[in-house]
Amino acid sequence: MQSKAIVSSLLIAVCCVGIAGVGTTALMGPSGCVFAADHGVSDSQLARAVRGQLKGKYFRDVTVIVRDGIATLSGQVSLYAYKPQAVMKARKTHGIKAVRDNIAVGGPTIPDNVMQRDLLKRIEVDREGYGEVFDAISVSVQNGVVTLGGHALGPITQQSAVTLTEYTPGVKEVINKISIDPISQFDDQIRVATFHAIYGYPPLQQYAIVPWRPIRISVQNSNVTLYGVVDTEMDKQLAYMQAMRVPNVFHVTDDLVVGNENQEKSKKK
Repeated sequence: MQSKAIVSSLLIAVCCVGIAGVGTTALMGPSGCVFAADHGVSDSQLARAVRGQLKGKYFRDVTVIVRDGIATLSGQVSLYAYKPQAVMKARKTHGIKAVRDNIAVGGPTIPDNVMQRDLLKRIEVDREGYGEVFDAISVSVQNGVVTLGGHALGPITQQSAVTLTEYTPGVKEVINKISIDPISQFDDQIRVATFHAIYGYPPLQQYAIVPWRPIRISVQNSNVTLYGVVDTEMDKQLAYMQAMRVPNVFHVTDDLVVGNENQEKSKKK
């Protein structure tokens, strides 16, 4: 046993001396020598391997430093979507124990209110024709950090909204808080019945003209929530009453917003 320990120490010593011979002892250090002896690769070799994974114009400004098998990524990417991609590629590099993400996101600086408005419009029409009336995804922006909330009918719609946001110039970070509505035959029946009750009602049929439909219907365990924007307070009340008439609905929450609310108030005066 003692002879094995001596041989092991000699191997580490040879490793360090060999590295010193090429003038890199200061970069590697004793712990780096031990890591190289245990894994057969040095930190500098691992750094080169990670850089090899980050080939391409999207990662050209990303820098890599590896110490004791831990990779630190710094520098900049043009879109937020490339940031988690870079981290994932580094983590998949054989021999990397962990990854520290210090990558900054560049791109244009866009006012939060402008970004919020544009993202809402893009998400509303993102999956047109795929039952988007049953999705109600919200967007809030603070200092370029986008938080997605609300409800999606399924994981495909949720991921589609996240991906669209990640590839939007100016977005610095994406926080996904979208809830996926439970899918059941019972809730599906209520969704369809509520859709027909609202959009089949003559005073509300005007809203069916808009492809992405401003009245959104979210159903969770027989509870219905209405989202979106309508023209008048009367339309808001009519949509609520039509949803209430649907069989097997336990409760209706009316979160519809009156788009011309200021005009409505001035008329009442």
